[in-house]
Amino acid sequence: MTSSNFTLNDSHRLSIAPMLDWTDRDCRYFLRLISKHSLLYTEMVTTGALIHGDQSRFLNHHVSEYPLALQLGGSDPDDLALCAKWGEQAGYSEINLNVGCPSDRVQNGAFGACLMAQPQLVAEGVAAMQDAVNIPVTVKTRLGIDKLDSYQFVSDFIGQVAEAGCELFIMHARKAWLQGLSPKENRDIPPLEYDRVYQLKQDYPELHIDINGGIKTLAEAKSHLEHVDGVMIGREVYHNPYILAEADALLFDDQHQIASRHEIILSMLPYIEQRMTEGRPLKSITRHLLGIFQGQPGARAWRRHLSENVHLAGADLTVLTDALALVPDTGTFIE
Repeated sequence: MTSSNFTLNDSHRLSIAPMLDWTDRDCRYFLRLISKHSLLYTEMVTTGALIHGDQSRFLNHHVSEYPLALQLGGSDPDDLALCAKWGEQAGYSEINLNVGCPSDRVQNGAFGACLMAQPQLVAEGVAAMQDAVNIPVTVKTRLGIDKLDSYQFVSDFIGQVAEAGCELFIMHARKAWLQGLSPKENRDIPPLEYDRVYQLKQDYPELHIDINGGIKTLAEAKSHLEHVDGVMIGREVYHNPYILAEADALLFDDQHQIASRHEIILSMLPYIEQRMTEGRPLKSITRHLLGIFQGQPGARAWRRHLSENVHLAGADLTVLTDALALVPDTGTFIE
């Protein structure tokens, strides 16, 4: 794929971050019922897992999840190209390279955030993937790592990878400490530096720059869109998914009728039933639904009933309908 063929998806105005152990296919199906247009990401999938493991486990998804991006973790250009090709064949809308995860496992595999110290290798990986596929190849990264945290460092990194053909960067507006902080601490302790992301957009106006990190509301997202091209929200959406209910109207100019929280859960039931016939445990799906009533009367009763009953022998859809009956239906009122 050449740079001139890259067409940016409007759904990048709002995307949902790749979150390990969270944004699996069941979670994504659920989130798509709330927002039709927000771009969804898979969990990070390593090239090793795809090449040596069960491809269907990592690549299978429901067509309703589109637009949908596959995030890869890896550093070998040939492996990345092969996995990107498989992702395109599976139907994904975009291939994203993880250059931001700071976990020990990722460092031991020589990919993730530690790749920021090897911009040439990142550029080679991006170029190899672009040669292999006809869908966008993008990069999600940080503002720096350890003491490599000057603005000049991240600007040079973006510039070098952009020269390889990458036109879209998702910037987690924090640096990462590869030593001394856990992955969880790296999500909170390094300070947010939104102004640096804004500056990158000013310095590289030809690039599509998305911002990520600490964003909790659609109002905040709209504010960031005055400075950058797109916004990515992560943990807040997982814990309080109904904040997406107004996203299509506010960010994508789609004024369709908003489904209520109850309607969304009822819409999940046929899907859950089908997944259970495929062998998916009920509890593996319902864990993603716990936050749908966040801040609403009955939210605690909803969570408690699900938590106490989904793991029991013979648990079926009645667990969900019984839990739903504990929550008053307030319609589509949004705070």
